[in-house]
Amino acid sequence: MEKKITLSVKDVKKVIGKREIIKGLTFDLREGEVFGFLGPNGAGKTTTIRMLVGLIKPTSGSVHICGYSIEDQFQDAVSNLGCIVENPELYPYLSGYNNLLHFARMLDRIGDNRIEEVVELVGLTERIHDKVKTYSLGMRQRLGIAQALLGEPKVLILDEPTNGLDPAGIREMRQFIRFLAEQEGLSVLVSSHLLSEIQLLCDRVAIISKGTIIRVDTVQHLLANRERVVWHITPFAKGKQVLESLTAIEAKEDGTILTEFDETKIPEWNKQLVEAGVAVTEMNRKMPVLEDLFLELTGGDSIE
Repeated sequence: MEKKITLSVKDVKKVIGKREIIKGLTFDLREGEVFGFLGPNGAGKTTTIRMLVGLIKPTSGSVHICGYSIEDQFQDAVSNLGCIVENPELYPYLSGYNNLLHFARMLDRIGDNRIEEVVELVGLTERIHDKVKTYSLGMRQRLGIAQALLGEPKVLILDEPTNGLDPAGIREMRQFIRFLAEQEGLSVLVSSHLLSEIQLLCDRVAIISKGTIIRVDTVQHLLANRERVVWHITPFAKGKQVLESLTAIEAKEDGTILTEFDETKIPEWNKQLVEAGVAVTEMNRKMPVLEDLFLELTGGDSIE
């Protein structure tokens, strides 16, 4: 059964002055999924996120959250949306609880019970009455997410949620975001420059470059058939000639050769090399990574 669409973006464009920054983006988020949003410097990722949360208006196109237009039905749309754009804005000299109480007063029908629920959800029960200035960066990120969850949104947008965290904090945040999607049923859109994290975290990914989405697909499909074998051979020229006669190759500057991974053919290729007098000094299976695909699709541009 197809999951419900919670965020729909259709042919969204943004023109600033005479320059078209965003050139007709179309994608959607589904209930209970983590969706990665990736783009190199200047791709339009931040501009798009600002349009999704209603901070700036699209020049044309539409954004709907749970069926409500962000432009024509703003209050209904944003009532289903939680977000942290860049860093969470918190009051350091207030306790975590008083921060949440302050933000809860801006929303309708948010009582003490809901505050207690989100505090437990983000794992801050033991420290919630301490001042925010004593929190670690990871705790501040969790408190920011608690703030975003106060209104029981269906869609959560997180801009660089692991920014500045140490490896343990990054792993903890990844597990928490997966929990929100799988157990709480939220649709979570995550932007990040850590491609290895996006690969581990997300169900689907959109890759944007120069204001245009180049690919939207599951991580599994994006990386399908991209496993490679790294060959270390000597003499190199002879080995390259033999492998070229057997399959498509990619000769690397470090003196290695990449071929497709096919476990039924590799023993025969190895045999052919040995019979031709080529020594195979090392052979490694190279697992596909999102970073390689990203650099290939964006022409090597760096990510935001």
